[in-house]
Amino acid sequence: MFTAILGPSGSGKTTLLNFLSGRLYSKNLKITGSVQINGKEIVRIDKYQHLIAYVMQDDVLLAMLTPYEAIKFAADMRLSIPEAERESRTRELLKVLGIEKCSNTRVGNALIRGVSGGERKRTSIGVELITNPSLIYLDEPTTGLDSTTALRIVQLLASLAKTGRTVVSTIHQPSSEIFSSFD
Repeated sequence: MFTAILGPSGSGKTTLLNFLSGRLYSKNLKITGSVQINGKEIVRIDKYQHLIAYVMQDDVLLAMLTPYEAIKFAADMRLSIPEAERESRTRELLKVLGIEKCSNTRVGNALIRGVSGGERKRTSIGVELITNPSLIYLDEPTTGLDSTTALRIVQLLASLAKTGRTVVSTIHQPSSEIFSSFD
């Protein structure tokens, strides 16, 4: 299932996503209601963190790493499986995300030339997908991308949803093509 949370700037989309993912920590905020996963009420979302991936709007990738290195590092830090399996999962994810060709190019940033915006976004997604999560939250995954690249990212997310994952994304102003990609 690929679900979108739509709304104008300042409407609370990111706050809702942060709450649902267990990343909202505020003593000043009063929250009521319940959260359920598969019909079961969740009291402590932190017990489900191993099933949840969260891709932030702003990438937090190290500029000097390549997409391969960024995803492999995430695999090495987060997976307790043999090295050969971590390597295999990293290579497979690069292929699924369509970033094999740029896998040895620096990610870059505002000062260091690197991969394109779409390749950078897919690398961020890959860093989170390495644990094979069941639930993927993305905050404004198309921000800063041109319309063609944004559509490709959304199509990638839709294909991930078709593999049995639940994908939830905030989005500000989707094009009609992007809007039709949501379930």
